[in-house]
Amino acid sequence: MADANEKKNKPLPLVVIFGRTNVGKSTLFNCLIEKRQALVSDIEETTRDSNIGEISWLGRKFTLVDTGGMLNIKYLADKAKPTDTVGIQVQKQAFKYLNQADLVLFLMDNKSGLMPQDKELALLIKKNIDQKKVILTVNKVDAPKDRLKISEFYKLAFGEPALVSAANGSGTGDLLDLIAKKLKFKKIKSDKNKKYLNQEMPPPVVDNLIKVCIIGQPNVGKSSLLNSLLGYERVIVSPTPHTTREPQHTKITYAGQPILLIDTAGISHKGAKTYGLEKFGIAKSLSALSKSDIALLVMDISQELTHQDARLVSEVVDHKKSFIFIANKWDLVAERDTKKYIDYIYGKMPFARFAPIQFISAKTGEKVKKIFDLILQIDQQKKITLSDSTLAHFLSRIVKVHRPIRGKGVKHPRIRDFTQLSINPPKFEIKIGAQEDLHPSYVRFIENRLRETYGFLGTPLTVQTAKYKSTPGLHQD
Repeated sequence: MADANEKKNKPLPLVVIFGRTNVGKSTLFNCLIEKRQALVSDIEETTRDSNIGEISWLGRKFTLVDTGGMLNIKYLADKAKPTDTVGIQVQKQAFKYLNQADLVLFLMDNKSGLMPQDKELALLIKKNIDQKKVILTVNKVDAPKDRLKISEFYKLAFGEPALVSAANGSGTGDLLDLIAKKLKFKKIKSDKNKKYLNQEMPPPVVDNLIKVCIIGQPNVGKSSLLNSLLGYERVIVSPTPHTTREPQHTKITYAGQPILLIDTAGISHKGAKTYGLEKFGIAKSLSALSKSDIALLVMDISQELTHQDARLVSEVVDHKKSFIFIANKWDLVAERDTKKYIDYIYGKMPFARFAPIQFISAKTGEKVKKIFDLILQIDQQKKITLSDSTLAHFLSRIVKVHRPIRGKGVKHPRIRDFTQLSINPPKFEIKIGAQEDLHPSYVRFIENRLRETYGFLGTPLTVQTAKYKSTPGLHQD
């Protein structure tokens, strides 16, 4: 079942960047996809989970994967017994993508030259895949004089190497040309138009993609949730904090709706104050949140909620992002009283009562698929548009129930106009007289009645007040 799900969500040809650690795989990946998606540093094993991106070149479209650096191929045969189990998973995940690849970019480092580990990896590749699928790629050829060193790479017997500089982009266009040529797409003519196997021509641009960001503190089960949602092991799962260091993007389709799932590094107040990879990972997590449509805020419900959980929720609300509380590790709770735990969560974070709570176990898969239905429901409701006439009728009804309350000043406020300014997220404006002031509690009253009447599940609403400007020469009540 897992393999079937994985293949279903991998419709494009797969090109894998493979090589030892610190040869510039992530830098090349970012250069080719033209985004700063992969975390880049001089620290070994920076890349853990494989990064995935899509590239369109010369009318062809394919998936590009940046794998973790190979340190010890004995990991693959379980002959080595390192203490770092995350390291083992990184190696095995890279090897898995190597075997699935339609094309492999076997990356070398021109600065350090041909290393013994490169020769070991060359043998590994030759034993497992067809050599015709391999493009020997030599990185860090930054200047013409650097070409003088490439002769030693011919010893690997992979043919003419492709020379690139991932740092400045030199040679990457030629590399993409070679990839497009090597993939060998077949054309099939039809009466109306040309159709292509392997999706040579890119599919129509989809503008209704829902970007869903998975966020939370370290070790609450974010990566396990992603794997459970997908139905296969996409990312590495470990009890080691900050195993995930950079956002991992995976596109899927649910009920005909394209969804981009983004797993992020754990966000903690302590980690944000540190230097190095943890701090950069957290910064990328917050950046991923800002670019998302909906957040899955994962909490370990088997533990007490902390001040950090509340800070994360505040971060999401401040970003005006729709979100779902994901109460994970529900299988570890002895007395599973949902009403009790709902009251507990909302009691800790009363400012986020609009967000639904889904109790799940990412480990067992319990109730995980219900998250997709909530995502679709929230996506629809955050785009609700209310006409001026609908809002006028709504306003006349609630004013009869509860008259506007005066804030500062002595004059009793009267709402002159109520309009919707935008959707996604929804924003409304109340207009009152120039000398009037509306009490904040009445603004909250209007927001609550909007939710009761129209929904807006999981989405922060903005209801702002503005002064009504009278037309010159006309008297206003």
